Amino acid sequence: MTLNPIVVSRRSLLLATIVSVFSGFWRSEAVLAASKANDPQWDLTDETWRKRLSSQAFDVLRNEGTERPFTSLLNDEKREGTYHCAGCDLSLFSSLTKFDSGTGWPSFWQPLEQRIATRIDFKLIVPRTEYHCRRCGGHQGHVFNDGPRPTGKRYCNNGIALRFKAAVRSDHDG
Repeated sequence: MTLNPIVVSRRSLLLATIVSVFSGFWRSEAVLAASKANDPQWDLTDETWRKRLSSQAFDVLRNEGTERPFTSLLNDEKREGTYHCAGCDLSLFSSLTKFDSGTGWPSFWQPLEQRIATRIDFKLIVPRTEYHCRRCGGHQGHVFNDGPRPTGKRYCNNGIALRFKAAVRSDHDG
């Protein structure tokens, strides 16, 4: 008996998808749960988050929404400084790792160490890696493997989920 290669491929794809969903779900939920447990002061109710955030920021940070491309003023931000989570003010990215990806969202090739948690997202059917603020769990964006050297990563961030803080320069900095 000969198996139809298309059926085998479909079966393999379905099995691989199911395994990916469940393994990604359990691993990522554990990462996010661990991050929120590290700082329980940020385990706030939706009502409290709604009072702290604009409706658009709430949608992105708490409901994993996405802002429209090319709408963030941070796309054109060129100053030296640090990008912080708009939910809890944890610093996430240095301006030294920001680059123009042409995608319409602020993009970085590397986060600051131990500042984000990731999980697999299947909202568009194709698996993507989404990342969240490690302290408050706020959704920031997705990471892709098409960024510049040295990491080859593109952390594509919702601008509404960030706050930029310019570096303070002294008179001695020239």
